[in-house]
Amino acid sequence: MGEHLRREIESLKRMIISLSTVVEENVRKAVRSIDQLDAKLAAEVIERDRDIDQSEVDVEEECLKILALHQPVAIDLRYIIAVLKINNDLERIGDLAVNIAERTLFLCEQDRLDVRFDFAGMSSKTLSMLKRSLDSLVNMDTQTARGVLVSDDEVDEMNRQMCREIADEIKREPERTESLMRYFSASRHLERIADYATNIAEDVIYMMEGTIVRHGAGGEFQD
Repeated sequence: MGEHLRREIESLKRMIISLSTVVEENVRKAVRSIDQLDAKLAAEVIERDRDIDQSEVDVEEECLKILALHQPVAIDLRYIIAVLKINNDLERIGDLAVNIAERTLFLCEQDRLDVRFDFAGMSSKTLSMLKRSLDSLVNMDTQTARGVLVSDDEVDEMNRQMCREIADEIKREPERTESLMRYFSASRHLERIADYATNIAEDVIYMMEGTIVRHGAGGEFQD
């Protein structure tokens, strides 16, 4: 790798790690806001999303600049391709955090709901997946990334269980349907965050090994 290209890639690495840190923190705040029905925290999540959007644009422009100027090959090319995809997933995770925060703002205006379903458990599992996927990115750790893939099915099942329990709650308390549907929506957003965390883990594996693992694929790109 040429010295100039190496510096460019190191700068790109710092940018994507910085973005991932902000996104993870915003998701944590969004989850905490709905758990505690904290409107102020929810508003902070929504406000911070503008920074995430701008950072996503900056990272994409940096990737395209490196591709145009250096025409990287092998692992350097894989790294940039993976960063482009991860960058997009991070921006979408940021949007989902905003969606959860918006549900918080609605719930804050309603009578407090006695939540009997395990929303907190699903939130914890999703946050763990996101943290581990981003740790795998920071440390270039495919073992951690593969562990994230295993957890996705667990979150999917938790989401299905949540949907069933919320449907039962609506039958028991139809007058609380609007509030319960906000929790239903939030659980769907958590499930999508887990999906994006899985995507990031898959891209880390591709980045390091040249192996595509999406949809059970096992193809490899040779350097």
